[in-house]
Amino acid sequence: MGIYIDTGNMGFASSRKGIYVDKSGLIPVVNETINSERRYSCVSRCRRFGKSMAAKMLAAYYDRSCDSRQLFAGLQAEKDPSFEEHLNKYPVIFFAMTDFTTRFKDASIMGRVQKEIIKDVHCTYPEVPVEEDDDLMAYLIRIANTTGEKFIFILDEWDAVLRERPAYTDDFVNWLRRMFKGASTDRVFAAVYMTGILPIKKYKTESALNNFQEYSVVKPGIMARYFGFTKKEVKQLAEDTGMSFDELEKWYDGYQIGDEPSMFNPNSVVAALYEKWCTCYWGRTGAYDSVLEYIQRNYDGLKDSVIRMLTGGKVSVNTSLFQNDMTDVNGRDDVFTVLIHLGYLSYDRQTQQCFVPNYEVSIELKNAVKETGWAGVSQALQQSQQLLEDTIAGNAAAVARAVDTAHDENTSILSYNDENSLACVLSIAYYSARGDYHIHREYPTGKGYADLVMIPRKNVSKPALVIELKSNRSARAAISQIRRKEYPEKIAEYTGQMLLVGINYDKKKKKHTCRIEKWEKTEGLDGSNSDLGQT
Repeated sequence: MGIYIDTGNMGFASSRKGIYVDKSGLIPVVNETINSERRYSCVSRCRRFGKSMAAKMLAAYYDRSCDSRQLFAGLQAEKDPSFEEHLNKYPVIFFAMTDFTTRFKDASIMGRVQKEIIKDVHCTYPEVPVEEDDDLMAYLIRIANTTGEKFIFILDEWDAVLRERPAYTDDFVNWLRRMFKGASTDRVFAAVYMTGILPIKKYKTESALNNFQEYSVVKPGIMARYFGFTKKEVKQLAEDTGMSFDELEKWYDGYQIGDEPSMFNPNSVVAALYEKWCTCYWGRTGAYDSVLEYIQRNYDGLKDSVIRMLTGGKVSVNTSLFQNDMTDVNGRDDVFTVLIHLGYLSYDRQTQQCFVPNYEVSIELKNAVKETGWAGVSQALQQSQQLLEDTIAGNAAAVARAVDTAHDENTSILSYNDENSLACVLSIAYYSARGDYHIHREYPTGKGYADLVMIPRKNVSKPALVIELKSNRSARAAISQIRRKEYPEKIAEYTGQMLLVGINYDKKKKKHTCRIEKWEKTEGLDGSNSDLGQT
């Protein structure tokens, strides 16, 4: 057993011993590419989304030095006609680039990589000499010519140099070209599978490796189902372990990847199942530092967009301009594209919009906002729990004061003179409600759109909130509109407990007033209401 070649199946065997979701359907997809023009695959997905586990699974399946039949017993891949054809039939070279970026800090990193792998491969093929001027590709060509064998090459964390040693990016990309784009590559490799966070770096003329089939969170193609856990898979895990699916969904669902509308963060789900506790497992890394740096630059009104997404909104983004290089970030769209690839945002390819996927990520983004020095926004987010409590308690005066404060502290960030802008500020003020509520801006009700609607999540014993906003009218007028357009009747399909909140902004006095009424579901859904408080 080698270090980088014929490494066996122990990595995948370890994965099978714990909480495991069957993603072996990836194997037939890769099998389809073997010895074809599509044999080069680069699959980039968010951090903590199972990149290394997929690589270990493929290595265990193809590696000729072991017998992995029992590891795949009963899994999806076993049922595919191609399973027997390729099972444990190839010499596999498998390594993670992070093994080298963490050890070698200087410009000789690619020389060190090649030297170590050549040494290890030579132990497997001692009859094939290593010439003095050989690089890795030259030696693999000699092996292929001598033995007639083709390799499966699996490179995990391929983009680690771009992310951690950006000064050596050109040398690294030239090495990739040498390995995978020369005239001899097809007789050396049966298939190449690279995994990372970023897609292959772009240059001004063309992709450095345009023979690769690329799959990313922006363009996942046929790989989408293997990028995370589906809702069906998490429901089964919750049932098997006795965890609350509703809690798992609140914390870790929300990624939209290709045609898969509802994907969960695999690492966080598994951590929650082991710990029997849903919380934020999105640990801080160098990626978080990059997020903080990009947000602080505030490209093209980026700050306003971050706040909008943090409070449940979506923002348009052009992902096509990003050069797939975290040091080459030149505007708002580039920042959002980086955050999509890192997993801090999700991407809707139909609308070409990005958004915060779930409660777990929103906590980390809130922390980033706090560290940017956006004092007004940060304070409003911190005080939002008290605002929610005052609203539920019917303390209209306290609600009006809190909205006044949110307005005053955020005018430099979100200038507003209309109800739509007020709704944006209200979304900041009610940020903490995301934990217990589904929050909707401009919620469709059949006879119009309610400005802000909060529907409690399952097993949350709190009332729904319908908030209507007015300018230079009155809080009572806002309540009247809620009643006139029958907003409560529509929302009562989801809950029978409801508070109607009317907020008016007097532009001349620069003050808000508030009225809160309790709406109770009655037979026929007509409803009745009683005044809880007003200013």
